[in-house]
Amino acid sequence: MTADSPPRRPGVDALARIGHPVPPLEPADASPHAFPDGGTWRTEIPSVEGPEALAVVLEESARLDLPVHRISQGSGVWMLTDSEITEMVESCAERSVELCLFTGPRGTWDIGAATRTDSGGGGLRARGHDALAGCVEDALRATESGVRCLLVADEGVLWTLHRMRESGALPADTTFKASALIGPVNPASYAVYEHLGADSLNVPSDLTLGHLTEIRRVSRAPMDLYVEAPDDLGGFVRMYEAAELIRRGAPLYLKFGLSRSPGIYPYGAHLREHALATARERVRRGRLVLDLLARHGADGGMSPLGSRLPGDLRRFPAPEGN
Repeated sequence: MTADSPPRRPGVDALARIGHPVPPLEPADASPHAFPDGGTWRTEIPSVEGPEALAVVLEESARLDLPVHRISQGSGVWMLTDSEITEMVESCAERSVELCLFTGPRGTWDIGAATRTDSGGGGLRARGHDALAGCVEDALRATESGVRCLLVADEGVLWTLHRMRESGALPADTTFKASALIGPVNPASYAVYEHLGADSLNVPSDLTLGHLTEIRRVSRAPMDLYVEAPDDLGGFVRMYEAAELIRRGAPLYLKFGLSRSPGIYPYGAHLREHALATARERVRRGRLVLDLLARHGADGGMSPLGSRLPGDLRRFPAPEGN
């Protein structure tokens, strides 16, 4: 295979030899978008809950030669001390890895019981003014400590933080990542999140390839997708689709989650061994995905390490005053 040859699709040569038909790729399905650095994909290790887990991820990624563009934490800024945030900021800066921390209270950790009903109630959003204010406080505290990427699980919080960024209350280079907990499932909702201020958006890992193509016809905002999703998000494993996920969803963050693993939010020392073991295994899962891409000649197009900004995106005009 030459550098200019197209990627090899899984099993296609063997299937052709026995006369089994293989659906053709449609060029029109490919995303026309890329990151501003020209890359089509980046990597993310999620659920890195503190400095110790981060150290494991950085050590293991170096050992397995796994390039990491971003690590994200799910328990929230308020679950970290100032010194822990500073340590994580400094460790990521040394490796040119983006650090993304979750903002504020959300439904499952609030006093409301509706999120535990079969209907899910109001979902995992920030309930009331106090929860919104808590997210704002987390954003201010994190950015003052040098964090430049914030995870958000509420549309109102996202719009509020975007307005703060526009007004200068938050650093202009702060980016907002829409959580998988509120991931958009159609092109119109994806575009709305972009307009509300999202710089990258988690989409549910059960969206079809066709759904990704539909989204890319209306928005170029970077997409985050679990190649392997944790059980509370479905437990899907889509490793063999990685090349096609990139082709359809670019610009795309490949997220390496872990199925068949108990949740760890909100994290504390009582979950230490589990958190460190799963952090190590997430890196290994990432290495498996990149090895698979390499075997099929589909590992080209990765953004340079240290790249983090999304490029120019479309926004709703922010009102002045209130």
